[in-house]
Amino acid sequence: MEYAVRVDVTLRRGIADPEGATIERALPALGFAGVHSVRTGKAFALVVEADSAEGAREVAGSLATRLLSNPVIEDAAVTVVGVA
Repeated sequence: MEYAVRVDVTLRRGIADPEGATIERALPALGFAGVHSVRTGKAFALVVEADSAEGAREVAGSLATRLLSNPVIEDAAVTVVGVA
């Protein structure tokens, strides 16, 4: 069966996020007051062939750790969205 999976990769807490800081500084000039703690990241949409949703999650988790993220400075969250 094919499962739609989303992998969100973000910098770990304590790791500087200069892109997020730049966006945060620009927000008031664009009329977005009261928005803070902006962090950036990457999102990946995948279709994974597996016997179960848990199997798809395991495959995507391994892929996220080995290829899509740098586990030293980034966290990866895997969500099985549903059947593709």
